[in-house]
Amino acid sequence: MKKLLNAIALILAIVTTLTGCGGKLRYPSYYTLNLPAPPDPPGPEGVRPSIAVREFQSPGYLRQGPIVYRTTPEEIGFYEYHRWAADPRTLVTSAVVDHLRASGQFSMVSMYDGRPNNDYVFSGKLEKLEEVDCASGVKVEVAMSAQITKVATGATVWSSAVSETGPVSQRNVPGVVSQMNSTMEMAINKLLSTVPASLGSER
Repeated sequence: MKKLLNAIALILAIVTTLTGCGGKLRYPSYYTLNLPAPPDPPGPEGVRPSIAVREFQSPGYLRQGPIVYRTTPEEIGFYEYHRWAADPRTLVTSAVVDHLRASGQFSMVSMYDGRPNNDYVFSGKLEKLEEVDCASGVKVEVAMSAQITKVATGATVWSSAVSETGPVSQRNVPGVVSQMNSTMEMAINKLLSTVPASLGSER
């Protein structure tokens, strides 16, 4: 009986030690891009074409969930406990749809469904969405490219690429995500500002 009690005491001591070493379980934190809604589009004016927006493409590592950081140009790191709540490609695509609608250039802006029932197709790629750690401090970098194709001819009528960086003043992950929001909004505005106004009068 004494041996049994000693064995139980030893097991309890081991379990207590392991619990103390392990600490509390840590669960991931989830973040999303919170891009502001653009203003309402102007009233209809004449006959305008329609455009469909394909879901943005991106490098595979941006689709894995964790927020990305770089300590050197060659090395990509991931925050194990800080992840995107939704695929950034989906959020960027929705923001572009909203901005194109707000521009008033097109009679209809929709998500691309594979059918050739629009005048134009907008295709884009999210190249970068990451924290960059360098000697001068922490910043975020957003890069994207896009093009518009005329469905009737298959010709590319517009293409552009932008890259924006922003300094991180609050040096933690929520601060990084907040700066990503601001920098992403600047990048989208800069990208779409170069879409020719003349597209809105062509069919």
